Amino acid sequence: MDIVFEGGCLCEAVRYSSSSELITTVHCCCRDCRKIGGTGHATHSVIPADSFELTGNVSEFACTADSGNRINRFFCPKCGSAIYHTRDGLKGLVVIRTSSMDDPEIARPDRVIYTSSAVSWDHLDPTLPSFEKMSNVKPGVGKDGSSRIVGIDGRHRNHSNQESLKTGPRGQT
Repeated sequence: MDIVFEGGCLCEAVRYSSSSELITTVHCCCRDCRKIGGTGHATHSVIPADSFELTGNVSEFACTADSGNRINRFFCPKCGSAIYHTRDGLKGLVVIRTSSMDDPEIARPDRVIYTSSAVSWDHLDPTLPSFEKMSNVKPGVGKDGSSRIVGIDGRHRNHSNQESLKTGPRGQT
C-alpha cells in the first residue's frame, strides 16, 4: 500500500494511514461535533474505507444522527483524541477528523454543514457553499475520474457574509 497521508492521536498510541487521496473535506457545525471537539465546529475528511489502515486500540461511541442513521465515533482510549467515524449513510467510507492528520494542510474544505447550529463566534470561510443541515450527498466521480462526494439536491448557498453562518439553532445570534 502506497501511503498518501498519515495521522493519529495526541499521545500517538493510535495511528492511521490512507492509500487514497481525500474525497471531500467539510466543516460541520452540528451540536455533536461541537461537543465532541470542544470547539465551534469540526472539520472532517472522507476517504474510502478500503484505503484506511489503523494501528492501536480505539474506543467507540455510537449514537443516532438526526437523519436516523447510526454514527460510530472512534477515539483514543488513552488521550481521548477523536480520530474518525463511520456512518450508515456513508457505507464504504471513513470520515477522519482532519485535525488528527499529520499534515492537515492537505485538506481543503469544500462546504459547511449544519449552519443552523453554528455559534456566533466561530467564523468560517463565507465563500464556501453552506447548508443549514446535512448536505444531501452521495459518493460519485469527479471530472478527473477521482472519487468525490457529489451533491444531489443543489440546495447549497454561497454566503456573501459571515452573518448567515452566525444564526443559532432558533434564528438567534
